[in-house]
Amino acid sequence: MANPNSAVAIAVDNDATAEAQSPEERRQALRMVEALLFAAAEPLAADDLAGRLPSGADVTGILRELQAVYADRGVNLTQVAGKWSLRTAADLSFLLSRDAVEQKRLSRAAMETLAIISYHQPVTRAEIEEIRGVATSKGTLDLLLETGWIRMRGRRKTPGRPVTYGTTDGFLSHFGLDGIGDLPGLDELKGAGLLDSRIPTDFSIPEPHDGDELTEDEDPLEDEEILDAGADDLVAEEAAERQAD
Repeated sequence: MANPNSAVAIAVDNDATAEAQSPEERRQALRMVEALLFAAAEPLAADDLAGRLPSGADVTGILRELQAVYADRGVNLTQVAGKWSLRTAADLSFLLSRDAVEQKRLSRAAMETLAIISYHQPVTRAEIEEIRGVATSKGTLDLLLETGWIRMRGRRKTPGRPVTYGTTDGFLSHFGLDGIGDLPGLDELKGAGLLDSRIPTDFSIPEPHDGDELTEDEDPLEDEEILDAGADDLVAEEAAERQAD
């Protein structure tokens, strides 16, 4: 657990930094952040912004101020996957629907697989199939890998050492999530009608692990494995694991 005294110290340091800046320096730094966000092709992290600003700029405070400024405008300053970007206000998205590129809809199998990976990560193919109750085709995982929404994380420390899968920052960005913890919880899923109201009382939503750090039951993937391993080899290995079970 974080030391509360450390949090207080950080807040004091930020306030001191802000006070050390003159109003003109503060205004100029705010304009610089606004320009960087407007021109960026991808969301920017606070550290990326800090590296472009004069030393001592209060990046955190500037982002909070800009977020408030843009709150009621046609574009909003949004934090997604820990990074910041200017996006069309949600209630005005209909204006751009005519210009949007229609993307191919995922199959039901792909959507189910993506949902299982997002909530249960890190998860193996065999575990996905156990949850779904049916076999998962090679093409389903290949498609999700190609979209950039899932990635191979590591290998489970079990016989056969099957590959584990998890989501990516691209997944968070596409669905407008700052972190995997922003996925809908039990009450939200019920409210949206996505869960039966008569589910068992002991039913719970799993807590996924989406950090880059491997869990205790995962081994890292080899560099050559990430670049050169064929999907057929991975499928064969996981088929052997299922047969062993």
